[in-house]
Amino acid sequence: MKRIYSILLFLPLLLTACQFGREESVDFTKVTGLDSTMFRVIAQHEVDLSDGFPTDCYLPDGTRINDYHDETPATGGNGMRYTSSVTGAAIVQNLLDWGNVKQVIEVVGTYQSLDADYNPITLSGKVMLPAGRRPKRIILVSHYTIGSNAEAPSNAFSLEGVLVRLGYGVVIPDYLGYGVTADKVHPYLVMDITAFNVIDMWLAVRPWLKAVGMEPEQPDIYLMGYSQGGATTMAVLRWIELLYGDSSSADYIPVHRVFAGGGPYDVKSTYERFVNTDVAGYPVAVPLVLQGMIEGYGINMKMEDMMQPWLCEKVDDWINSKRYTTGQINKLINTKVTHELLTEEAMAQTSDKVAELYKAMTDNSIISYNWQPSAPVYLMHSIDDETVPYSNAVNAKNKWRDANIEYNLGHYGSHVRTCLRFIYSVQTLLEEEEEERGQYE
Repeated sequence: MKRIYSILLFLPLLLTACQFGREESVDFTKVTGLDSTMFRVIAQHEVDLSDGFPTDCYLPDGTRINDYHDETPATGGNGMRYTSSVTGAAIVQNLLDWGNVKQVIEVVGTYQSLDADYNPITLSGKVMLPAGRRPKRIILVSHYTIGSNAEAPSNAFSLEGVLVRLGYGVVIPDYLGYGVTADKVHPYLVMDITAFNVIDMWLAVRPWLKAVGMEPEQPDIYLMGYSQGGATTMAVLRWIELLYGDSSSADYIPVHRVFAGGGPYDVKSTYERFVNTDVAGYPVAVPLVLQGMIEGYGINMKMEDMMQPWLCEKVDDWINSKRYTTGQINKLINTKVTHELLTEEAMAQTSDKVAELYKAMTDNSIISYNWQPSAPVYLMHSIDDETVPYSNAVNAKNKWRDANIEYNLGHYGSHVRTCLRFIYSVQTLLEEEEEERGQYE
């Protein structure tokens, strides 16, 4: 009787799985009989990429990708300016010229994880799947810095979703502070908790994919992230290797390869660059980092100790409301002069409060750990990056000198343009891998 009951319970799932032999899409919102610990679907829709990117696809500066026309020449190490051989507009088009999957199924849902105080919380994210087939492999994405909740993966088309055209599935969490938790402060650059949130989504989605008949053809996953997501991706890899690296364990998470680009792997070095040069190329990062360390990491100081009063009083409206993109916030801040953003004490690198802040930023810098990546990593950074200083890549290379890392470091222009080039590079590397295996379709 127990066996018959089990069959009846999972009959809807079996029928759903059978449907994937045909082209019509399955309504995941109506699938029943799922375990409560799995990813819980709350919405679903389909996107057609044959005519270009959706209008709700944002770049790291909050610009919609369809509005991106940056062809500003890059600056070389000798001060000479030159035009990249692949312009930003060309890269955008190239992203859509690859692969043969046109329809992307976007499934929004929730899962269980932990908040900044390590208490249970429900978070949200999105699973992006190729229509009409099982994904070849899953790419677990940690997204770049966003400002508005409209940019959160559950509310927008994430740029990394273009890789679904190659037949891959993309799993991308919103992060704490976005999606269903948009009313909470995002613990910006608090590496461990954000990494746990990303891993917990994969642990919830993995059995869900199997239950609904969309288990990937290969069990090992890719990790991927740019900017904030680049550093978070390396933190995700660290915790996977420390906690889920035992192949004999039921929770084993095999990692095939890692793609990291433009990441703040050394948060302290990034902050020091703001102070020493008195230039904050990405001014929104100043209040984001300070709030992340104070509110998310719990250090004993107040925002008003570190930020100028005019900026401090705007944090809730401009940042915590989640109404503005990072680009809009940068325009509202309207200065890149660091001492106009920070108090005199915050600019004094020998003060007691800055010492406490430095300790927090060091604790949340992935290169500060006594750890070397084991999985193969592709790491990209532009020497011209005005948002995340190139020193982050240099320090990462020095720290991880014994790891299996392929570095792509060059004059690729701005942070945003390099993001597009990074996605394009990942597509190229995925195609090369498939050609080597003779599996490219």
